[in-house]
Amino acid sequence: MAKTFTKLTRPDMRKLAPGGKINEHGITFEKSATGDGVFTVNIMVDGQRIHRVVGRESDGTTRTQAEAFIEKVRSDAKNDRLALPKGRKVALAMREAAAKYLDRLKVEGGKDLKMKRQRLDLHLVPFFGDYPLNKISGFDIERYKHQRQKEPVSVRPRGKTIVRAADKITSAKPSTINRELAVLSHLFNKAVEWGWMDRRPAKITRFSEGHGRITYLTVDQVNRLVECAKADGNPQIYPFIVIGLETAMRKSEILSIRRDDIDLQRRVIFIPKAKAGAREQPITEHLGEFLASYADALQPGNPWLFPSPGAKAGHTVDVRKPFRRVVAAAGLDPDQILRHTLRHTAITHLVQAGVDLPTVKRISGHKTLSMVERYSHQNGTHIQAAMDKLQARFKFA
Repeated sequence: MAKTFTKLTRPDMRKLAPGGKINEHGITFEKSATGDGVFTVNIMVDGQRIHRVVGRESDGTTRTQAEAFIEKVRSDAKNDRLALPKGRKVALAMREAAAKYLDRLKVEGGKDLKMKRQRLDLHLVPFFGDYPLNKISGFDIERYKHQRQKEPVSVRPRGKTIVRAADKITSAKPSTINRELAVLSHLFNKAVEWGWMDRRPAKITRFSEGHGRITYLTVDQVNRLVECAKADGNPQIYPFIVIGLETAMRKSEILSIRRDDIDLQRRVIFIPKAKAGAREQPITEHLGEFLASYADALQPGNPWLFPSPGAKAGHTVDVRKPFRRVVAAAGLDPDQILRHTLRHTAITHLVQAGVDLPTVKRISGHKTLSMVERYSHQNGTHIQAAMDKLQARFKFA
């Protein structure tokens, strides 16, 4: 039976002064200092307090949506009570489920645990908090996506937040939010597999990422960057950049190279913890010769190619400062040219040189061929060269 509202009505909400609030039937409407209205719910369901922010008026949230949220929570609780043959499971809160999820993945040898932990700790757990994992709805996930789109991106090298200038602040990209949703989806799947709940509580719809422009360096820009790296005072930035450009390896893969994992005779570097699983990374002849001389100059007995005795891992974990310094010295924008740009540059030039995509995938270590196809830029000179070859075959008058 629909509830009758006498206080939480449209006229009363419009007249509400900033800082004021109206509460009725478990729904609270509060007017912020900016004049925006915020709907929250605070109800008891099966002896558990449910206190959630439903959304803002400026985002299109209405009282009806708050009512629908309450109805769904109560309906889900009722359905769980009626599922007696399967046995009632103890509902895990998102915060507790995330911690147990990471612990079990570590035991099982799960991949990419560092990034999973980061996406959970920085975004997913703060948003969902102590809300039961099996009660998360599609509406909750859409609210999460909407909030993340509005949040400014924070730069956190080694856990230290850097405040950007106002004109440099950007919001989270669809691809970034999709990676976070992928972690949530994996958590749902594992929760079902481990018997924490009977089924996935909601369908997760990800953003369409499209084929946005990939930033990469031209040959001239590469040469300028390499020369500036040679002249820089940091002895590790030049080898870092050379390896990145000549292998397309990721930052973490480069900095965690062990000297014993370099096979100069076969011209490969073994990467035990690559993103898509352990693999052998092919290297160029020039890079092989460089690594031989560079490794010989390192202190004997240290297993790392980029040693850092003061670091917990024993090796360097970040080169952000020297990299930005070298990029600026080369006349490039440090906010646009990032460490990952070296990977984009290497892969792009392989494609533009006419190397077939399966071979590029083998070199880059991508999981699927479709991920490599993004580098076939529509405005690339290699595309036009291919069209010229087609034209030459027909020789139309």
